[in-house]
Amino acid sequence: MESPCILICSIDDKTGLCFGCGRTRDEIGLWTTYTSLERRTIMAELPARLQNVERKPRRETRRTRMVREREGG
Repeated sequence: MESPCILICSIDDKTGLCFGCGRTRDEIGLWTTYTSLERRTIMAELPARLQNVERKPRRETRRTRMVREREGG
């Protein structure tokens, strides 16, 4: 299944968008229920959305945590 997820799973409080992919919480939660056309339509909007997202997550991201745990930290 197509997904824009890049494992930077943290929501920007200001915009309500994920720092990594640009989706909303609802879009992330419902992603598997969307048709391929719905997913592609949303994915086409994401680059423009990400221009409005502050690029600094306010907490540890999933990717950072996974790396830390893998390295034994």
